[in-house]
Amino acid sequence: MGFITTKDGTEIFYKDWGSKDAQPIVFHHGWPLSADDWDNQMLFFLHNGYRVIAHDRRGHGRSTQSDTGNEMDTYAADVAELAEALDLKNAVHIGHSTGGGEVAHYVARAKPGRVAKAVLIGAVPPIMVKSAKNPGGLPIEVFDGFRAALVANRVQFYYDVPSGPFYGFNRPGAKVSQGIIDNWWRQGMMGGAKAHYDCIKAFSETDFTDDLEKIDVPVLVMHGDDDQIVPYADSAPLSAKLLRNATLKTYAGLPHGLCTTHPDIVNADLLAFIKS
Repeated sequence: MGFITTKDGTEIFYKDWGSKDAQPIVFHHGWPLSADDWDNQMLFFLHNGYRVIAHDRRGHGRSTQSDTGNEMDTYAADVAELAEALDLKNAVHIGHSTGGGEVAHYVARAKPGRVAKAVLIGAVPPIMVKSAKNPGGLPIEVFDGFRAALVANRVQFYYDVPSGPFYGFNRPGAKVSQGIIDNWWRQGMMGGAKAHYDCIKAFSETDFTDDLEKIDVPVLVMHGDDDQIVPYADSAPLSAKLLRNATLKTYAGLPHGLCTTHPDIVNADLLAFIKS
């Protein structure tokens, strides 16, 4: 574990486990979480012989609580600096939710040889917010509500999200885990309120269409069709159509946080894709 310092002086925390000779897998977390959200996948792929890396996005987790640069261009630039510092080559980049947008933005700009494959899980591309160009998106008022809730009572808001829609714990018959809820809250409260506030705009209003069209490496698009955070119909199928070399896997009844609720399913499919 360690830190890199970016060109603007921001410290980015990262974990780097496994042999430096092994193929690297880089994990990109969702909002407002941290690298810890990938613990299950990190251990699984470490035990399968891979080098596993996960960082805390600026303003999140143990990285600097930045008041600037909380947008996709800078997020992707931070990843590029991390890849350069660790000399990552032939890497697989896996992103969940906002992290999927970060992956798309980075991979579309990555230097040749840096990236072998990519995975988007419950990811925000192509674009979340509703507009004339994206009539199936969510109204801006949804994201204004996120911002208002964060400002009014971030502590409570960060319980309400994982207790309800994030993991599908609000569905009838759901097996609720208080530990998962508490861990989501813990990760969220480690980060900075200003960075998290700014990131809502980054994940909801960034248009990733051009990024997706530029990516030429194989991409696995994974999404639960009961995703209440990033609705399925306006995300995964549209991203798969824009990508040059995509495989779409749809999971019936699974929620947004499927990496945590159903890791055995997700990990097996990730491993098969990486080995293919």
